[in-house]
Amino acid sequence: MSGIILKDKAVVLSQKKIWHLRDGLLAWYDAHGRKLPWRQGARDPYRVWLSEVMLQQTTVPHAAPYYEKFLTLWPTVRDLAAAEDGRVMAEWAGLGYYARARKLLECARTVMREHGGIFPADEAELLKLPGFGPYTSAAVAAIAFGQAANVVDGNIERIMTRLYAIETPMPAARPQVREAAGQWVAEDRAGDWPQALMDMATLICRPKSPVCAECPLASACMARARGEQERFPVKLAKAPKPRRYGVVFVMRAGDSVVVERRAEKGLLGGMLGLPHTEWRSEPYRVEEVTPPLSAAFETLGGYEHVFTHFALTQEVWSAQLSDEAMSDFLRQNNRFQLMPLAEKALPTVFAKALKLSTAPVSRDLFG
Repeated sequence: MSGIILKDKAVVLSQKKIWHLRDGLLAWYDAHGRKLPWRQGARDPYRVWLSEVMLQQTTVPHAAPYYEKFLTLWPTVRDLAAAEDGRVMAEWAGLGYYARARKLLECARTVMREHGGIFPADEAELLKLPGFGPYTSAAVAAIAFGQAANVVDGNIERIMTRLYAIETPMPAARPQVREAAGQWVAEDRAGDWPQALMDMATLICRPKSPVCAECPLASACMARARGEQERFPVKLAKAPKPRRYGVVFVMRAGDSVVVERRAEKGLLGGMLGLPHTEWRSEPYRVEEVTPPLSAAFETLGGYEHVFTHFALTQEVWSAQLSDEAMSDFLRQNNRFQLMPLAEKALPTVFAKALKLSTAPVSRDLFG
């Protein structure tokens, strides 16, 4: 027998029952699994790793075009390791959590330098690579190398908390979740197993309105037996994010806009961005704002953007400069450069400002 302790009660599924249910889920996966770009062909650890990094904090439909573009530009880890940092950061724009892109490059170069361009085929060794946490190490070990690794992400947490009705709120419940998930790990189809769970979480065991009638694990699901599927995973109420305020400057000349390369360290490090004020806890008054140059700026309104640790309210100030004025400005301020508006190399927080730059002007601020 195998069990986990939940609120002083043992929830027990026999290993025989677990293996039977596991076979049923894998059969469901064979029939209904998603056809995803990174599942095509051989399970190349580079491709598995790239997809796993891109899928953190985003959705499959959003990540897929980025994945395909990266493979076109850098089809191997050797190609990525040799890539220019700025180009990689520009192609990452829109995926968010930009520290991942910096770690991506650092990891590719570490694999080339320390492992001869070959990813280690061991979960513990993978964990030593830059940007590899417990989840990514387990996922690459299982999917690329067929190791019986205990892969647990947010999707699998949802399945296990429902299956065992784990009452401990997340994230404190994670040790219990890992223990529960570990009972299902086996050498047989080790790489398919976490992918089957993820597909079931997306297609059946959804956060809202789960399709329990089609679930191959339904007969063992304690949350379903209680009629409380959507209550799991249990989460504590989130504290509201602190709010910050800023002003961003859209300075255009013809079909180009002024951008700057942000410092390597810190939020959006190494990315191209629009010039802006410091993001602070109080809104700016007009007289407090000093644009990068003296010009006829106009306000185009504001927008909201949510980062991991704070929410941002940002006003957009716009100025159209002559080619001569722009040349003078760039000559005197070499930290700025021009970027064609047609390029999509800016993080979303700045892309929103560009979108507003085509909106009707509301008022003059100064000249």
